[in-house]
Amino acid sequence: MFALMSVHHPHPEHRDALIESMHRYGAALAGQPGLVSVHTLADAGSERLVGLAIFESPEAFERLAPLARAAVAEDPF
Repeated sequence: MFALMSVHHPHPEHRDALIESMHRYGAALAGQPGLVSVHTLADAGSERLVGLAIFESPEAFERLAPLARAAVAEDPF
């Protein structure tokens, strides 16, 4: 397995937009062979957001990453 984790510290006024972006990222991967799961997580003790994507292998990540990145390429972050 291969896990990709991203930790975000958004400004409060951008939090909802970032969550929407993270959901688009995950939706672009949904149902693709090689993806195990993808999650948007919020830290209850802070404003941090965590993205977690689990792939069957590093090769699956390399193959699928362009799909997810394309889904959020126009996001103004």
